[in-house]
Amino acid sequence: MTISYAWRGEFTDPELAGVESAGRDWWARVNAHSLGWVCARDPGGALVGFVNVAWDGGEHAFVLDTWTDPSRRRAGIGTGLVAAAREGARAAGCAWLHVDFEPHLRAYYFDACGFTPTDAGVIPL
Repeated sequence: MTISYAWRGEFTDPELAGVESAGRDWWARVNAHSLGWVCARDPGGALVGFVNVAWDGGEHAFVLDTWTDPSRRRAGIGTGLVAAAREGARAAGCAWLHVDFEPHLRAYYFDACGFTPTDAGVIPL
């Protein structure tokens, strides 16, 4: 099955119901605060994946909210989303693409997507 990936593709809030942090007026939110996002659609036009790309306004972009339809996981859609996010951030002039993730996603981000480990810190708020 051919999946299409669209940088800053259109979507509706109901289509993002499976994205953990999605909420009302998600479209306005990403347009106001994100460098871009990627929508993955199947040949019938159904949204089967999404990733948000935040940024600092300069050289650093951040992968957030990577989501693949549960019935379509392990088919390469997520990897395609991250690859399209990488290209979108590069085209926008960013030099770095960062990602934070839960430990069980380590192999996915490092092996499948090509990220490398770095030292980082976080303060819970």
